[in-house]
Amino acid sequence: MTVPAEATEHRAAQARLAAAAATRAGAAWREVDTTEIRGDWAARLPGVLAMLTSGQYAAAQLSDPYLARLLGGAAPPAAAPVPAALAGVASDGRDLATLLMQPAAAALAYLAAGRPLADAMALGLALLDMIVRTQVADAARVADLIGLAARPGVVAYTRVVQLPACARCIILAGQTYPWSTGFERHPNCDCALVPLRPGVDDAPDSPRELFEQMAREQQDRRFGAAAAAAIRAGADIAQVVNARRGLTVAGGREFTTEGTSARGLSGRILGQLRRVPGYQYRMSTVPRPTAEQLIADARGDHAEAIRLLRRFGYLT
Repeated sequence: MTVPAEATEHRAAQARLAAAAATRAGAAWREVDTTEIRGDWAARLPGVLAMLTSGQYAAAQLSDPYLARLLGGAAPPAAAPVPAALAGVASDGRDLATLLMQPAAAALAYLAAGRPLADAMALGLALLDMIVRTQVADAARVADLIGLAARPGVVAYTRVVQLPACARCIILAGQTYPWSTGFERHPNCDCALVPLRPGVDDAPDSPRELFEQMAREQQDRRFGAAAAAAIRAGADIAQVVNARRGLTVAGGREFTTEGTSARGLSGRILGQLRRVPGYQYRMSTVPRPTAEQLIADARGDHAEAIRLLRRFGYLT
């Protein structure tokens, strides 16, 4: 398949936002006082958090125009997405500021193990880069899923894998999923989802086709020399690679407190606000599922998905 130009452009725009956010976060990390790593990074954290939140919001905003260009009038939306609902929260539901403190914790643990300072700071930088890129990319992909849920004319999407990619992703290439199925990914995953368009027979590259597009050295590096040799000999790629190991599904039965304060849109929608120790504002006592969890809960019913996403502040 030739990936639709709209999808290619959309993925490239998402990647540019993720890269820009990672570059800015990395610049902040490089300025950290190495004699007071935790305290200095904590002091810089509000600025990094604001920058990352802005990146997530910008990435989520790309989804609706993209789907409108790709689908045209074939699948008009029945509700409007709320990009802000995906900004300022980690994709696994935890507090984003807590996640952003991990590079400092990792660097300090490395130092405590007797490793050189330069190596510890490099480790922290690599972790921060992965976190920022992943969180922006996840906000973008979840926004795409929400956009599909808001369009009753969409029945499924296909996974498009772009090389270079890891072995776990390659064997999922071209898989088609119901619109209500969450998008499995790992940190720094570069895969994209493309909705199946009515009347268009999309057939993305299969795992075997992707494998054959790779140079032998790339095959060996991605799959391991022995596994790559087996695949070249005709072994089934899915039997060689355990695709599920290490992958996570955003949502699961996870919930988030983000956006549920009296100042947040979701908090105002959910109501039942009360004072909670450790929080400045009153918080809703109604648990807020992630967008993907709500889509799964709808069990393939677009109307129910729209109702749930609207109920929890992901659609207006």
